[in-house]
Amino acid sequence: MIPHERSLVEKLQNRPFALIGVNSDPKLDEAQSRLKEEKMVWRHFYDQTTGGPIATAWGVRGWPTLYFIDHLGVIRHKDVRDEEKMEQVLEEMVAAAEKDPGAKPEPKKAEPRKPEPKKPDPKKKG
Repeated sequence: MIPHERSLVEKLQNRPFALIGVNSDPKLDEAQSRLKEEKMVWRHFYDQTTGGPIATAWGVRGWPTLYFIDHLGVIRHKDVRDEEKMEQVLEEMVAAAEKDPGAKPEPKKAEPRKPEPKKPDPKKKG
C-alpha cells in the first residue's frame, strides 16, 4: 500500500490533491522513524493511540481506514483499496476540483445542543 501511496503523491503533485496520514503508533519517535524509513513524505498527524482523539472523532475501527474527501470537504468514498479503482476515484475527484477552482467548502453548521437533564445530587435529601 505504501509504495502505491508514494506513487499517487508523485503522480498528482501540482494538482488539487493531498494525502494525509494519521499515525496511531504508541511511541512518537518510532512513528517518525517508520515514516522516514518508508519515505512517507506526505503530511501526517500523530494520534498517540488507536483510541486517540482523531480516530475517535472519525469513528475509525480498523487500520488503515481510507477516507476520500472531495474539494468541498464531502466524504465521497471510504476504504477503496483496489489500486485501479482508487486511481479512478481520485482522478474523478481531482478533475472535479480542477473544474471548480473557486469552490469553497460550506461552513459546517453547528447543531444546537440540547441541555442535559440535571441529575439529582445524591448528597441532598428531599
